[in-house]
Amino acid sequence: MTRKNLQPVTEVHPPASHPLGDERIRAAFEAARNEGRAALMPYLMAGFPDRETSLAVAAAYADAGADVIELGVPFSDPLADGPTIHAAATAALANGATLATALEVCRSVSERVPVVLMVYVNMVIAHGGATEFARLALAAGASGAIVPDLPLGEAEDIRDAFNAEGLALVPLVAPTTAPERLARIGAVAKGFVYVVSTVGTTGERAEVPPALAELVAATKAASLGTPVAVGFGIGTPAQAAEVGRIADGVIIGSRLVRAAAEAGSAEGAADAVAGFLGETRVALAR
Repeated sequence: MTRKNLQPVTEVHPPASHPLGDERIRAAFEAARNEGRAALMPYLMAGFPDRETSLAVAAAYADAGADVIELGVPFSDPLADGPTIHAAATAALANGATLATALEVCRSVSERVPVVLMVYVNMVIAHGGATEFARLALAAGASGAIVPDLPLGEAEDIRDAFNAEGLALVPLVAPTTAPERLARIGAVAKGFVYVVSTVGTTGERAEVPPALAELVAATKAASLGTPVAVGFGIGTPAQAAEVGRIADGVIIGSRLVRAAAEAGSAEGAADAVAGFLGETRVALAR
């Protein structure tokens, strides 16, 4: 594996005083469900377009009623990300963002909202291995991690280490996931199951795939009560509401990253994403 754009993280703060990651994430889903809606789960790239703006965007997410925040850790080879998020990672790295930047953003909001890191496995390995990475994440208040290039059955020692430390490892399910594999994923899922709505990378799309309802239903049946959230391609409040009628959570990424990029200032980015999330939260409640 390559180790580009990686720097050691040495500063560790005491863990935040909240439940283990799996419990906290599930509680957020339950709170949204008690309000009669799916959980609102916005994504941001740490350090994009700069440190100040990413901190402002994270705060705006919390203020706007996000239930769970997905926080991208900038990486040079993000295989799951489409053009918008890939470009954001490249720009963040060019501006000096590292894992430490992501942990700072996490720490800034994690007492208010559960944070799940979106991180590639090379970052985990390069920062002391799974146990040390989990401790760094937990010290910043993170509740979980999504590792898109860590499929079930590979590097299970990382899953075991995360579980031992209390950091929820969130698995992904795709339209191509076979039923028997789906059952195995559901059996070990922590926090929530991330359903990728369509084959391909992240990015806004014109419509919700017709087969998504069937995939979500199958995932719920296999997940043994673990919440099921859908991401990839959700770019409007109407699409979020459509997905929210079948899933427990709705993840919105590229649309919000684009809004932050186009705003031109930290304050403008915070206002732009807060406005979009406000509309989306209303749509989910309907």
